[in-house]
Amino acid sequence: MRYLIVGCGRVGSALAKLLDADGHEIIVVDQSPSAFKRLGQKFKGHVVLGTGIDYDVLKRAGAKTADGFVAVTDGDNRNIMAALIAQRMFNIKKVICRIYDPPRGQMYKELGVQTVIPTTLGAKMIRDTLMETPWNPVQPFDFGKVTSLSVRVAQADAGRRIADVERSGRIRIAALRRKTSVMVAHDDLVLEADDEINAIVAPDAVSEFAQMFNNSVPAMSA
Repeated sequence: MRYLIVGCGRVGSALAKLLDADGHEIIVVDQSPSAFKRLGQKFKGHVVLGTGIDYDVLKRAGAKTADGFVAVTDGDNRNIMAALIAQRMFNIKKVICRIYDPPRGQMYKELGVQTVIPTTLGAKMIRDTLMETPWNPVQPFDFGKVTSLSVRVAQADAGRRIADVERSGRIRIAALRRKTSVMVAHDDLVLEADDEINAIVAPDAVSEFAQMFNNSVPAMSA
């Protein structure tokens, strides 16, 4: 795949190196020549000097044939403008934009630009670490309206049915992994020790979910 990244700061350069190591073709755009030093000598991709809100710069960087576009400069306005140019003038299907201001992130999400909001994500991660919550948080859906949580069931929490732990409109168990099998959860399914469950939880039900699984531990990603 061919990915175009605007912004070669700490996040942009780290992302570029990860994707490059995965074998993708990467083009990084930044208006500061010194920023490209962050990519290191092993980086096999391409760099383009210029601003990501200039149509000609993005065209020179190959935006017309890019499979994905990421805007991670240090300014919300530049990221938004770059993302809209990528989406509307180059018709790039996958466009991701970093925005620090949550309300603006919601607005541009409605315009079809996928946004990542470090302010909100960071606060949630700190909250979960502070509370020692028994789950691994996954990227929240719809700007905090619901959150996907994964937990590995402890022996003390086993024996309950899915219907016993779900709450209408507030807690929904979406899927369950048992040993090597993955299944869609249903009301009569009985939880066993070491089951890994994925739950969709409303913000006002997070504490209740934590209480139900206070003996369990976060499910570790494979």
